Amino acid sequence: MIGTNVIRRNANFLQVIKSYYLLTKPRIIPLLLITTAAAMWIASHGQVDPLLLFVTLLGGTLAAASAQTLNCIYDQDIDYAMLRTRARPIPSGRVRPLHALIFAIILAVLSFTLFVVFVNMASALLAMSGIAFYMLIYTHMLKRHSPQNIVIGGAAGSIPPLVGWAAVTGELSWAAWALFAIIFLWTPPHFWALALMIKDDYAQVNVPMMPVVEGEESTVRQIWIYTLIVVPFSLVLVYPLAASGVIYTLIALLLGGIFIYKAWQLKQNPHDNQLARSLFKYSILYMMLLCTGMVVDSLPATHQMMAALGDNFNTLLSLIAMH
Repeated sequence: MIGTNVIRRNANFLQVIKSYYLLTKPRIIPLLLITTAAAMWIASHGQVDPLLLFVTLLGGTLAAASAQTLNCIYDQDIDYAMLRTRARPIPSGRVRPLHALIFAIILAVLSFTLFVVFVNMASALLAMSGIAFYMLIYTHMLKRHSPQNIVIGGAAGSIPPLVGWAAVTGELSWAAWALFAIIFLWTPPHFWALALMIKDDYAQVNVPMMPVVEGEESTVRQIWIYTLIVVPFSLVLVYPLAASGVIYTLIALLLGGIFIYKAWQLKQNPHDNQLARSLFKYSILYMMLLCTGMVVDSLPATHQMMAALGDNFNTLLSLIAMH
């Protein structure tokens, strides 16, 4: 009997841990951390301090988790109304809103403390601004009131690279703001592709996402326009900013070409949810691999390899010219 009670208590404890974990929407966080890390690698010219990287990513995780928990509290009414989200911790009754609020505050305080003590004040304030912008501008002011919610609100998801850059340098350069802009421009085609798939859920709770208010064809046209903007804009890191080089250029062109092709496919078939799903999934892969390209391009070994290739090429040209 005692053994059964212990097992039951352990199971209940694990269920509580899982519920609080799910409040943070953990699937969203890795992509935010990848953009943070990419900025740190570029800012440090491929030589990131491992401890600084760890603390910055941990602080960023805590800040993002706090923002997502606050979002769950704010949106508990529409989460309950939609079958897709009714099983989330707060609408299902597994976590009380007050307890979730305390949890979110603790996460934010821990994040701020980590940044201030181990990194710098600039990164701490930027991380907190991300939480504030996400909750006040996107969740409160825009999400339920404007079809442009994700366009303006996308700035919140663009702050992590600023945090990463500030963590390394203590300031923000044009390259840091270029990273911000790339993610800002990438967010609409990424999120609207998802919105096309679940537009009926948004319509059910009167959230004016673009597909609900403007229709699928108009949304797909907007996706196409933003895709055509973000792909060439991703190259500003190469010219005129010279923050990235040849390797990144090749990766950005290849990934961007596929992105444009998928957006074009969807433009030809705006009511095809499978194409919307394909674009949504690819947009995540695009950003992950684009950031990976930034990291690889920034590494000293990459620079040495490109320099060696350049020298060999010049030697070859000289030999040809001699003959």
